[in-house]
Amino acid sequence: MTGLPQPYLLTVGETMALLTSGHPGPLAHVSSMDLGIGGSESNVAIGVQRLGGHAVWCGRTGADSLGRLVRREIRAEGITVCSVEDPEAPTGLMLKERRTASTQKVNYYRAGSAGSRLSPADVDAALITGAAVLHVSGITPALSDSAARTIRYCIDTARAAGVTVSFDLNYRAKLWSAEEASRSYRELIPLTDIVFGGDEEAALALGEHEAPAELARRLAKLGPAQAVIKLGSQGAVAYIDGQILVQPPVPITPVDTVGAGDAFVAGYLAELMNGRPPAERLATAAKTGAFACLASGDWEGLPTRDELALLDQDEAVTR
Repeated sequence: MTGLPQPYLLTVGETMALLTSGHPGPLAHVSSMDLGIGGSESNVAIGVQRLGGHAVWCGRTGADSLGRLVRREIRAEGITVCSVEDPEAPTGLMLKERRTASTQKVNYYRAGSAGSRLSPADVDAALITGAAVLHVSGITPALSDSAARTIRYCIDTARAAGVTVSFDLNYRAKLWSAEEASRSYRELIPLTDIVFGGDEEAALALGEHEAPAELARRLAKLGPAQAVIKLGSQGAVAYIDGQILVQPPVPITPVDTVGAGDAFVAGYLAELMNGRPPAERLATAAKTGAFACLASGDWEGLPTRDELALLDQDEAVTR
């Protein structure tokens, strides 16, 4: 595929329509909901784009109003959208229920969705080979056999072309069992250059719990040169090119933590594509992840590069 800004990040996965209750309480008693979109891979693409990079999102949506919403919202962020419209399957739907002021429950309606019917033919090989980084997550292989084959095709094509492969474990218990996820992780991790995961996800992939630094080290032994353990409010630990790095957390008062892990990945990959050293990648990742927690929504609060400095600012008002 020609005409794309260089370098660019390619993400492949399902983005769904998202309904969110506006106030805490049982969903059965909510009289109205906000309509938006959400998807791990598109969240990462938006994060990289807002930080000044270039991103491409590939997926499959229904030929319906929700599919048009997904494509329009992602394009509005300046991202190149390469999406197949499926006339025989609906766009997936996600519901977020704010049961209390500090907790949320997410339900997915994606069985048989257009996104679950993703196939290798939906992703142009030239789009993969022309990318600087291919980013995928463990969500997509859990959707269906064809989606799993698509991720393997993308990774194999990228590896053959020397394209950096980034993989976020992103375990979703509602999509598959721990045993199925672990088996898939063990197959895919050795094929990647960068692997991200929370400590519980890393333990799932490795078969046992360890301290974060040891989890990162053991993930790297499977093949990736860069293994990053995301620890949320505790920061992150990484094993990069044979060295352990510890990233302290950025102190904030969170509003909504959904999407923070995707924001962290976006910050890291944006700096990787800028040629920045590991410590800077992790520092920007921590700031981007923290910033995403300061607004409601999966991706709406993702910062632009000049906004990152606001986290270091003492003055509440900028004039």
